[in-house]
Amino acid sequence: MHTLLAFVLVAAGPVPVTTSPGLDWHDCGTEKGTQCATLTVPVDWSRPGGATIGIAVAKRAADDQDRKVGTLVFGPGGPGDSGVDRVVNGSSRFKNLRARFDIVSFDPRGVAGSAAVDCEPVPMDPVLTSPGQFEERLRLNRELWADCARRAGPVWQHADTLSTVRDVEALRKALGEKQLTFHGSSYGTLLGQEYASRHPGRVRAMVLESVTDHSSRSTASFLSAQAWAFEDAYGDFIATCPECAAPWQRLFADPGRAGMTPFDLVAITHKLLKDGEYERLAAQIKAFDGGAQGQHVRNLGVVIPAFCSDWSLPVRSYAEYQRILRQAERVAPNTHFPAQVFALTMCLGWPRVTNPQHDLDVRTRVPLLLLNARHDPATGLNWARNVERQLGQRGVLVTYEGTGHGSYTLSQCMRDITDDYLINLTVPAKGVSCPR
Repeated sequence: MHTLLAFVLVAAGPVPVTTSPGLDWHDCGTEKGTQCATLTVPVDWSRPGGATIGIAVAKRAADDQDRKVGTLVFGPGGPGDSGVDRVVNGSSRFKNLRARFDIVSFDPRGVAGSAAVDCEPVPMDPVLTSPGQFEERLRLNRELWADCARRAGPVWQHADTLSTVRDVEALRKALGEKQLTFHGSSYGTLLGQEYASRHPGRVRAMVLESVTDHSSRSTASFLSAQAWAFEDAYGDFIATCPECAAPWQRLFADPGRAGMTPFDLVAITHKLLKDGEYERLAAQIKAFDGGAQGQHVRNLGVVIPAFCSDWSLPVRSYAEYQRILRQAERVAPNTHFPAQVFALTMCLGWPRVTNPQHDLDVRTRVPLLLLNARHDPATGLNWARNVERQLGQRGVLVTYEGTGHGSYTLSQCMRDITDDYLINLTVPAKGVSCPR
C-alpha cells in the first residue's frame, strides 16, 4: 500500500495526435517519448449509456518498432498508486522491455487523474482499545463516507476492482491489441487475477508480482495471513540484527516514551521491512529505544472505496475485534499484529462490498507467472503460494530468496525469467527460485 501520487498533464501542442483507436495522444511528462490520453468509460458499467468518467492513460513507445512484440500494460498497486506517473516518470523499471513493448499504464478509477477520490481515513489510532472507541469509529466512519460520497460523486459507488477490470478491457480495445500482455504489482495483481478469470481468451501473458490472495473467507483469516507475513519478515530482519529484538519489544510495550503508539511502531517497521531497509530499521529501533521521538502513522495511502468494496471484513462487535487480534497474535507472537489492522478499522461498518473474496477460476492458455520475495511483509509468500495452488496448472510461482515488497527490480535472475516470459512466452518450471 502506497501513498497517492499526483499527476499533472502537460500538453506539448494544441493539436492531439491519434495513434490508437479511441485514444488521442499528447506528449507529456518528463521522460522522452511519453504520451498521455484519456479513455472515456461509464461510471457504472451496468449502465453503459449513463454518466462517464475519464481514465488517465500514459504510454512510452517501444524503442525498436520493427521488433515490437506488442503493448505491455502495467497494473499499479495500492489501491492508490498512479500508473501514469510510473510511465511518464519511471518507466526505467522496464528498461530491458522498452525496446520490445510499448509500455502503457493508467490511473485506476478514483486515483489521481481518473476522477480522484479525496477521502482521508479518520485521524485516530487504528488499533481500538475499548468498546467506546469501537462505537465512535463506526460513527465517524459513516459521517466521513457520507461527506466523501457527496464530494466524489458517483465514482464513490463504483471504484471496485471489477469495475477496473472493465476499464482494462476497454483500454485493450482502444489500444487495438487482440490480447493483453499485463504486469501487475501488489494490488495490481488482484486486477490481473480478476481480468484473467473473466477474459481468459484475451490474455497473452500475465505477470503477477507481489501477489495478493483474495480468497480469505473471514476477517480473522485475512488478518492472520497478514500477521504471518509480517512476523516472517521481522524474523528475517532479527536474524541480521539479533540485538534489535529486545529494544523492539521494549518499545512495543511502552511506545509512549518515543511519542508513538504500538501501531506506529508496527507501521514504521512494516514500511522499512517492505523497502528492505534493514540497516535503517536497526538504527531507528536503537534511536527510539534511546529516547528519540518517532512519528504517528494514521494513513497508509489507500483509496477507501476501492479497498473496502473489494474486501468483506466485517467486525460486528468490540469483543469480536479483540478475538481477531488475539488470533493474529497467536500467529505472530513477536510482532503481535500487522499494519493491515488499519484495513479493519478503515472499513468498519462499510455497507456494500461489491467484489468479496473468492477462489480463482482461471483458464488461460498460457500459465500466469507469479513473482514473490520469500520475506515480504505486505504480500507474504503464504499468499503467493495459495494463489499458485488455486491456479493449478494455470500458474507458476518464482520465488526471490530475499526480502522486500516486489522482486522484479531486486534480482537480475527474476528480471531475466520475467522478460523471457513476456517476450517469448517461456514458462519456467514450478519451484524455480532466484538467489538473494
